[in-house]
Amino acid sequence: MEAYKNYVGLGVAGNFALHLEQAGESADFKDVVSEDPNGPKGIFPFYIPGHEGQLGVYPLSCDTILLPNEMCNVQPEPEVALICDLDYDSEGNIIDIAPKFFGAYNDCSLRKEGAAKISHKKNWGEASKGLSSTLIPVGSFEKGGVMETYRIASFLRREGSLLRYGEDVELTGYSYFYGKLINWLKNQINTQLDFGPLEPIQSYLKEAGYPKQAIISIGATRYTHFGETNFLREGDEVIVVVYDNNKYCMNPILSMANRGALDGEGISALVQKVVRG
Repeated sequence: MEAYKNYVGLGVAGNFALHLEQAGESADFKDVVSEDPNGPKGIFPFYIPGHEGQLGVYPLSCDTILLPNEMCNVQPEPEVALICDLDYDSEGNIIDIAPKFFGAYNDCSLRKEGAAKISHKKNWGEASKGLSSTLIPVGSFEKGGVMETYRIASFLRREGSLLRYGEDVELTGYSYFYGKLINWLKNQINTQLDFGPLEPIQSYLKEAGYPKQAIISIGATRYTHFGETNFLREGDEVIVVVYDNNKYCMNPILSMANRGALDGEGISALVQKVVRG
């Protein structure tokens, strides 16, 4: 998966109710004040092209999660990614974010205390993130558009058993979506400061030469009890499925995942084997 090496990688923190609490990360944002207490908490980078250090390591894979060398818990974060075009004004401010495609994404994260920035938990090297190789055209990113009928589900295959990892939820269940999300993203990118767990995204974009495209993961969904309390082991298989609810419903998707047959129309599926380097 080399096609996105020139894309900047950004993620939205806290855009689905209760996920931060389940992930044990709500305390990270105790000093971050936002206009909307129910809205997202901030943006984090997971990949900056040309950046020196860890954020400059290309982390995307469509089939593998490579566990880190350090001993800590690693947890999938099932979510949706938007593949976007970016437009800037003459002063380097983002003036437009245009989603073109969407698909299944795994914002796989380290669970460790004391990390100064969100990004320190997000990119530990190659194959630390997941993006489906099957993406779906967005069309119109607004109410009534293509994404209106899509849902997201996730599973973990362990020792021959397939278990639900994340709740099966509609994409419109995101706290901020459509125009509300785009407006928030533009403002947050242009104004976010280096404060607490957050970083100055606009400075990173300048450093990278103002990339014209971005992968933006819009927030992890809620876990099942199993997902909240179980972390990755070598040999596991992580499955994230974004599917059209007009064509499929929950139990057929589970059956298709169990058979390894997630290649139908209206499906973006990500299947990653967990390995240790």
